[in-house]
Amino acid sequence: MSRLFGVAASRPGKWVLALVWLLAAAMAGSVSSRFQAAQKNDPASYLPGSAESSRALTRITRISGGDVITPAVIVFHRAAGLIHADVGTISADRAALNDRLPKTGVPAGVPFRSNDGTAALLSFGLRLHDDDKALSNEVKLIRDVVHRAPAGLDARVTGPAGSSYDAAQVFKSINGTLLLVTVSLIFVLLVLIYRSPIFWFIPLLAVGFAEIASQGIGYLLTRQGITVNGQSAGILTVLVFGAGTDYALLLVSRYREELRRHPDRHDAMRLTLQRVGPVIFASGATVIAALLCLLAAQVNGTRGLGPIAAMGVALAILSALTLLPALLLIFGRRAFWPFVPRYESQDADPAVRGVWRGIGDRLERRHRPVAIGVLALLVILCAGILSLNTSLTSGNGYRGTVESKVGQKLLGAHYPAGASAPVQIVVSDQTKVAAVETALAASPGASRGPAALGPVLSRNGDSVFDLTLAADPSSQRAFDLIAPLRQVARAAGGPGTLVGGTTAQERDLRSASTRDRSVVVPMILIVVFLILALLLRAVVAPAVLIATVLLSYGAALGTGVLLFNHVFHYPGEDPSLVLFTFLFLVALGVDYNIFLMARVREEAQRADTRQGVIRGLAVTGAVITSAGIVLAGTFSALASLPLVSFTEIGFVIAFGVLLDTFLVRTILVPALVLELDRRVWWPSSLGRRA
Repeated sequence: MSRLFGVAASRPGKWVLALVWLLAAAMAGSVSSRFQAAQKNDPASYLPGSAESSRALTRITRISGGDVITPAVIVFHRAAGLIHADVGTISADRAALNDRLPKTGVPAGVPFRSNDGTAALLSFGLRLHDDDKALSNEVKLIRDVVHRAPAGLDARVTGPAGSSYDAAQVFKSINGTLLLVTVSLIFVLLVLIYRSPIFWFIPLLAVGFAEIASQGIGYLLTRQGITVNGQSAGILTVLVFGAGTDYALLLVSRYREELRRHPDRHDAMRLTLQRVGPVIFASGATVIAALLCLLAAQVNGTRGLGPIAAMGVALAILSALTLLPALLLIFGRRAFWPFVPRYESQDADPAVRGVWRGIGDRLERRHRPVAIGVLALLVILCAGILSLNTSLTSGNGYRGTVESKVGQKLLGAHYPAGASAPVQIVVSDQTKVAAVETALAASPGASRGPAALGPVLSRNGDSVFDLTLAADPSSQRAFDLIAPLRQVARAAGGPGTLVGGTTAQERDLRSASTRDRSVVVPMILIVVFLILALLLRAVVAPAVLIATVLLSYGAALGTGVLLFNHVFHYPGEDPSLVLFTFLFLVALGVDYNIFLMARVREEAQRADTRQGVIRGLAVTGAVITSAGIVLAGTFSALASLPLVSFTEIGFVIAFGVLLDTFLVRTILVPALVLELDRRVWWPSSLGRRA
């Protein structure tokens, strides 16, 4: 493997690899623009096929003759009461839209006036095609028409179609916004780290090529049936830049060290790749293995993130071990100007000087009280997990306001709140439809009145009708109603009776997310432990490292939950927060473990474990903290998006990485290893060396 890593260090190899990457990026770039169009942000596309709402959707599609009808609801409102001119405007808008919208949909009927005379409701049935762009264009047309209402008449488009449009507009800007923010942050951090006006360009170029390739291959993966949504695509961008820059920092740090020992830069790079290449490969392989555990998830969006993100990390590794060395050799030592690493002597030893050498020496003298103090602090921070509240929904998940949510609030003030997105009931026995209607109309949570039940549509033995709930269809209260409604429906209509619709879909999605968390989290821990045990050839060291990673994760999540609830006053945490933050903090935290402990083991083989810790910390402390700052900066870019879930994920990961970098990996872990001494390598032969 060492020979394989040394290919980029050869004199002709650097030019060949640079050319190959240039051609690969050009080919990938030709299809990368289609990656965003291939993303699916409709909640129904996330659901596993076994979910009841998925099965209901399949049968509703057959009943409707193909595509699903998605309601677009328009709420007209005048605070002082609708006037005669308003009625004329509403009628004119209805006629214009019925004429201009595709005839495959369901035209709007007569406007439904509210009891207080201040509001009117129009509902169009838009046919949900495979192309989300068609639905977005239809919603845009509706908004363009109704927003021309005269002064004083407020018109808002809501319902599932309006919500889908708002979500599409947010996700449409994700890639561009994240790319701009991420690249800007990395540029600033690289300039500060290397204090060079030109060197930042080399690692950023290498990672940029990996990002272009990931977008192109990501599109090809979507063509193979892998579900990718805006969240997965955003995480992919952040992960490629964050992990790729981390690997670049590790390689450049060792390369500068070797440049001081060797007059020829090719020899320095060859040794760098032989020593650091396996470490980068092992740490990246650990992250990839942890990401592939997501294939066990039921939620399509979560399962799709696994191979997409794993592919991104693989490209980041490949770029760091091939393109980056080639570029460094092409540009030569002068790329580090004004701090050019000069050849000193064969005995140049960076482990005997520097800030981190001083920290290591102090830790050796006081490692036990330091370890106890850090452990106590982390345990205190973990207490915030007790207030975790996964009540963030699609209805309250925006930072700021969007039209569909304003319209839903307006609708709920004058009509049954569930009128914008009724629950859909599928009955397999047509003789029991009336009994099911009667039972559901009398059930708790159902809207009262003749408009609570929609017309029955039947085909091929199946029947479907709508049931309007009294609760906001995207609220936790509405989700809690689905299970009782399913019990009532099955009791009246038999086991073939299903409850679907957007509310049931989101409820099933949240249930599947809970199941995924309980299955995937243990898998990640087992996979990471086994890889660490193989890499370090020990059992005690991986156990200690896993324990510190878990404690660091708990402290980051607990701190985040406290801030979200009591400082930012968010309505709750996203159900995917625990799984996603656990995945990245554990996987990427293990990265830093491998960076540190691989060097400690290398140094311990030359002397002893205590000296190995001090020397290993001296040469890796700076690069680990630099890498942590870069990675935290890239994940904090998620907070630039107007979604609470992205803000929460970005904050917890960024804070967790900084906590892990400055406190756990560089203080706590060395202190614990100093306490255990050579016992940390048990049962390997290194643990038995005197």
